[in-house]
Amino acid sequence: MAGGTVTIFHVFIAAFVTAAATGFGAIPFLFIKEFDNKWLGIGNSVAAGLMLGASIGLVYEGITIEGVDQKTFKVIGGLIAGGTLVFISHKILNNTDKDYSIGQVTGASAIKMLMIVGIMTVHSFAEGIGVGVSFGESPSFGSFIAIAIAIHNIPEGLAISLILIPRGTSVRKAALWSIFSSIPQPIMAIPAFLFVLAFKTYLPIGLGFAAGAMFWMVFKELVPDAREELNSKYVYLLMLITAIGMILFQFAIDV
Repeated sequence: MAGGTVTIFHVFIAAFVTAAATGFGAIPFLFIKEFDNKWLGIGNSVAAGLMLGASIGLVYEGITIEGVDQKTFKVIGGLIAGGTLVFISHKILNNTDKDYSIGQVTGASAIKMLMIVGIMTVHSFAEGIGVGVSFGESPSFGSFIAIAIAIHNIPEGLAISLILIPRGTSVRKAALWSIFSSIPQPIMAIPAFLFVLAFKTYLPIGLGFAAGAMFWMVFKELVPDAREELNSKYVYLLMLITAIGMILFQFAIDV
């Protein structure tokens, strides 16, 4: 037993629940049966806003975390590293001869879908560390953070589903891909719980890294794709409204 009344099993279950909550983001699509090109534009715009809001939240969390030295520089370093890695990964995927696919989707759309799932998976490493660190500080604080992240994961699952489902992925598979993207949360929560001080030191880097990856995807992929199917003013309006909503949502569950 560690961290008072909290055990490794408790931390794992809490982090697993946060991961499973991501799948709920696909539920609205049970009621939407058909998609045309307009929905691709709307979906990309809303997904961009959700990811932009989440990225801003990660940066804020990284620079305000207590008990960590040089956190601002660590966040900035993470931002640069995250954006650079996604840029390189995107170049490699686009220049390879391999035919990537998710379900029945192949080619450029499949690469885009793989990038989104991959970036959200990277994001989940930082969230898993956050859960473990929080439980290492106190059981009540850990429970609060786990609940907050679980709620926060639902719109992240929605962002993933907005990319996958209009391109031909089933609702069930989109939910499973969403949950898959959050699997690092229970994996990373346990070592972070056991070695709370060591992991907390590097948490701002992880938060910045995830934010940098998402910033790149928003402005280099999602927004340009949305503008191909939707008038630019509607793209930016939808993105702005959704990003503000996401930021306010994150602020509300953290208060």
